[in-house]
Amino acid sequence: MSLYVIVGAGATGSALARLLADQGERVRLVTRRGSGPVHPLIERLPADASDAARLTELAAGATVVFNCAMPPYDRWPAEWPPLAAALLSAVERSGADYVMLGNTYGYGPVDGPVVEGLPMAPTSRKGQVRAEMWHDARAAHEAGRVRVTEVRAGDFLGAGAYSPFTLMIGPQVLAGAPAAYPGDLDAPHSWTYTGDAARTLIAAARHEESWGRDWHVPSTSDISVRQLAGRLASTAGTPAPRLRHMPSHELAEIGRTDSIMAEFPEMLYLYDRPNILDASAARKTLGVTPTPIDDVLREMAAQTSGASN
Repeated sequence: MSLYVIVGAGATGSALARLLADQGERVRLVTRRGSGPVHPLIERLPADASDAARLTELAAGATVVFNCAMPPYDRWPAEWPPLAAALLSAVERSGADYVMLGNTYGYGPVDGPVVEGLPMAPTSRKGQVRAEMWHDARAAHEAGRVRVTEVRAGDFLGAGAYSPFTLMIGPQVLAGAPAAYPGDLDAPHSWTYTGDAARTLIAAARHEESWGRDWHVPSTSDISVRQLAGRLASTAGTPAPRLRHMPSHELAEIGRTDSIMAEFPEMLYLYDRPNILDASAARKTLGVTPTPIDDVLREMAAQTSGASN
């Protein structure tokens, strides 16, 4: 039985903790409030993840430290750097391997499929944050101070997932209400199931070829927002979606009073064109295959149904 330390208990961090515990592994789940799933093999501990000394104590004896942390979306530039630095310091001191959950922000706009191994070319503040995190971690790897890999996901789906679709479209569709979306409703888009992200994190942590490079989570589907909304409605038995494009001036107006929505304009390049994530290497080398999209949508519909009962 190995010890795995997970920092962050969002949808992916929680899925990861449950998967490892169900496999008989010891899990130490670190969050600010000690939250997370309940399981005999999951130890939930409250801690400030930007405290390198405390994280080093918690990482003692761990085989792998997983970074599934997620500061508030509107405070990334301020809160990610000290958090990332503390995590990197803790894994270096503890001798644990380091697996980071990332996204595609650091690539910047890409024409054509986004393939693994693309150089970082961020055009946004949040993309710059993610690129710098990977640069620092990989430098530590190349210097021999730690073994590190990053697993990058597209927009998340699943119960408890956080993404533009789950914020602006999913709840409205399930409620039979109209919805507005600031991107292209008909552009093909890669969707990541949180459970698949968790399985890819585990596969990367256990494969000797994974270190020093990035991996993409195999997508559960590459369909448009309009198609995804239609399938969600069909799965849940709700009326056909009523969708419209949200113009930039409307998004900007909402952002005046909503600090989270104010962060979306710089990321619109991800949503106003096709955005397909190529995960060929993860499929071939790590052996990860995605969960069928209809299974994911049933999970999302069931979560909403349970919350309303």
